[in-house]
Amino acid sequence: MSNANKKTVLFTSTALALFMVAGVAHAGGFALREQSAYYQGMSFAGNATTGDTISSMFWNPATLVGAGQGLTVESHSSFIAPVSDIDGTFTPGALTQLNGATTSTASSGDVASDAWIPSSYAAYRFNDQIVFGLGINAPFGLSTKPEQDWAGQYYSRSSEVFTVNVNPAVAYQVNDMFAVGLGAQLQYMQVRLKSAYPFSTTAATTEFKGEGYGFGVTAGLTFTPWEGTEFGLGFRSAVANNLDGSYINPGGRFFVAGVGLVNFGGNSAGIDATVVTPESVTLSASHRVNDKIRLAGTVEWTNWSRLKTVHPSASGASTTNPTGLPALEFNYDDGWFFSVGGEYAWNDQLTLRAGVGYELSPIDENIRSTRLPDNDRLWLSTGLSWAPTKHLAFDLGYSHLIPANTKIDISGNHQDYNSNIGTYTGDVDSQVNIISASLRYQF
Repeated sequence: MSNANKKTVLFTSTALALFMVAGVAHAGGFALREQSAYYQGMSFAGNATTGDTISSMFWNPATLVGAGQGLTVESHSSFIAPVSDIDGTFTPGALTQLNGATTSTASSGDVASDAWIPSSYAAYRFNDQIVFGLGINAPFGLSTKPEQDWAGQYYSRSSEVFTVNVNPAVAYQVNDMFAVGLGAQLQYMQVRLKSAYPFSTTAATTEFKGEGYGFGVTAGLTFTPWEGTEFGLGFRSAVANNLDGSYINPGGRFFVAGVGLVNFGGNSAGIDATVVTPESVTLSASHRVNDKIRLAGTVEWTNWSRLKTVHPSASGASTTNPTGLPALEFNYDDGWFFSVGGEYAWNDQLTLRAGVGYELSPIDENIRSTRLPDNDRLWLSTGLSWAPTKHLAFDLGYSHLIPANTKIDISGNHQDYNSNIGTYTGDVDSQVNIISASLRYQF
């Protein structure tokens, strides 16, 4: 097979795979951090500095200057195996009790879904100063699916958020100390949220779904004050995804004063909504202690607080919706991630690495929902690289995530609480294992 055909197969297969999978959020909020098997092995310490991989362009396009001569391609895959069970109690409110709901302690079962997250990168060195790059990623994703008739069904059934992001970029080596990079983001987003309908006597399903596109930029720089030490600063902008979709309810009944119970049929309303995925800033440092040992660290800030309440508006032809269009409540705080790690060159072919990270979730108990019971978490990671030839290398990474004790309390002042639906309080038991692998080849 020719080199051109190999490249076509690599990127076509990755693009198709991205359309086939829905990710489980394993960074703060519903972001997906799993974009590099190489850095997975260090809990992403040093991911905005140049290493032996071009996957660092996801966080900092300036790191493309570390690419070798000619064309470099990489294919990364992460298999995420989460477990998350929610056990608690639902107490019906005025409307759900009227329509037959009773107190329930039915468990959610495992709400998390296993996921395969692929990503691909390519870099072409034009000359000693200029390098062009391309990344294809799924930077945001969410997939939770509890048992159909679990206790919290009126607040959520299945939830899916899926993205594909294409990121062309260019890096320029200014001098021996500085390099800069700039890129564009073209992003596709799909959202689908289901829950039991409180107006229904059979707890039938209501659904919000939409899809759309958005655009953004990436930028970054690297600073090498002396040989062996590097600082990297990367930026990924917010992306406003303009969604077209629909809100569907199955019909039901509601109480009108002086009249009593009034039945109405189901309907569908066309809607428009804008969901803004947040910008992030990543600051990394790496230091080569000697020919065998390199140490690294990363601090990352994500502006999740820009994601407030999304108010869908009616669009196109629609029927009258007696309950109004549902607002999507987020109101997140900002997210932070810290990690340190290192790698050890066992010999010319084998490099070992490890790292530890801690993530401050943008979600606290006042806004924690049954759709995304996120919390702070500890990252423990290890990995290796094997380079059998100077052109070919393989990476493996493994992470075990340990979340903090997590509670859900949808009552009182909680943003999702609705007295007509009722209260839900529960505990979340979860953990995550992630295995990543990649192939790197320089033509």
